[in-house]
Amino acid sequence: MLALNYPAFDRLELIEQSVPIPAAGEVRLRVAACGLCGSELETFKTKSVRRTPPLVMGHEFCGVVDAVGEGVTGVALGGRYVSNAVVSCLTCRRCRRGDTHLCASRQVFGMHRPGAFAEMVCVPAAVLIPWPESLPAAAACLAEPLGNGVHVARLTAGFAAEQVMVIGAGPIGLMCQQAMQALRGSRTMVCDVSAGRLAVATRLGAERVVRAGQGDACAAAMAWTEGEGVDLVIDAAGSTVTKQLSLDALRPGGAAVWIGLHGDRMELSSYAVTLPEKHVLGTYAAKQDDLVEAVRLMTEGLVDVTSWVATAPLTEGVDLFQRMLNPGETDLKAVLCPQPTV
Repeated sequence: MLALNYPAFDRLELIEQSVPIPAAGEVRLRVAACGLCGSELETFKTKSVRRTPPLVMGHEFCGVVDAVGEGVTGVALGGRYVSNAVVSCLTCRRCRRGDTHLCASRQVFGMHRPGAFAEMVCVPAAVLIPWPESLPAAAACLAEPLGNGVHVARLTAGFAAEQVMVIGAGPIGLMCQQAMQALRGSRTMVCDVSAGRLAVATRLGAERVVRAGQGDACAAAMAWTEGEGVDLVIDAAGSTVTKQLSLDALRPGGAAVWIGLHGDRMELSSYAVTLPEKHVLGTYAAKQDDLVEAVRLMTEGLVDVTSWVATAPLTEGVDLFQRMLNPGETDLKAVLCPQPTV
């Protein structure tokens, strides 16, 4: 089978690999589509040990069952499924209390096990979600990143979210924006450095946008809220600057959600968090039911995950990856389609 291989730092290549054999509890999917995640681009660019070559990346995918391993029930050949990106043990304390996405021994496709930038991939049956016939492959594979947005909406259910600021109009930011609009009825303001991305955010329902570098984003948030600050800020960029902005633009008693991973350490004025009783929440990945909800939102047309996404066959994977490393104004998200006719 054909696969997009990451053989060494700074290298990508199309190769022929042996067809994988599903282990007990697994099925083999003939991959229909796999999204290219910003985390993969970032780790490739920075030579991060979070994804150490050699490996095949790809964790946002859907496909058709091609083979069924021993002990699998309820999954038939030809079945259409979306996969979660995270494989959990289901037995550790975290899994038993319901935090399967935080499993102590979690594995991520394209990081700890072979990913889906390939014609076929083996997947534990436990992480599969039915893929409706009416949903195109290029949309279905994006249930995983949309599931991140759904998880944020659910994680913040105990906080007011009438006015929400999203920092970063990349794929995760746009997914969070739409999830908050669809599930919480939020009015959204989106901040980004790119006019092209902000145009997409507006088309997807943002009430206001602010272009970083051409105005004070915090001042814009204050003007939008009559000087009070927004109820909720989602930092989908994750730099030192944007984390600070997420706190500055927040009203007393509000919540900042950090999902972006662009930077790590920062200096923080703890009084500015404690005295106005601001809340800071970290969020990672999505639970299985978050992805189920993401599939529903896409199937019912409540979110748009395709009009701003580029697709290409797997054979163009190296070129598409390189293009997304240096994106233009309209390059927001890319999907590789090993089986474009599915």
